[in-house]
Amino acid sequence: MPWVLLSLAIITEVAATMSLRASEGLKKKVWILPIIAGYASAFAFLSLALKEGLALGIAYGIWVACGVVLTAIIARILFSEPLTKTMLLGMLFIAAGVLLVEIGATHG
Repeated sequence: MPWVLLSLAIITEVAATMSLRASEGLKKKVWILPIIAGYASAFAFLSLALKEGLALGIAYGIWVACGVVLTAIIARILFSEPLTKTMLLGMLFIAAGVLLVEIGATHG
């Protein structure tokens, strides 16, 4: 169950971030409610995942790494933002770093 909650935290955080981008700096007021609801939900789901026993370092690392990757990919698709080879390499390094943190936590 903690992994489902963490997944929901990631999805709602990315959705809130996409809404923030779509709001054009909060000029488009229609996006304010999805932004607030998305970020509030993300923190609530993260909190519940931690309550279920997921380690903070692992949960936060996965949340951030997945958030960065999904945000970059979705922003490329929806907003034609750049996604270069260098950025993809950076995402690979982020994923590797999170994997090393998780391995370190379980084999400490």
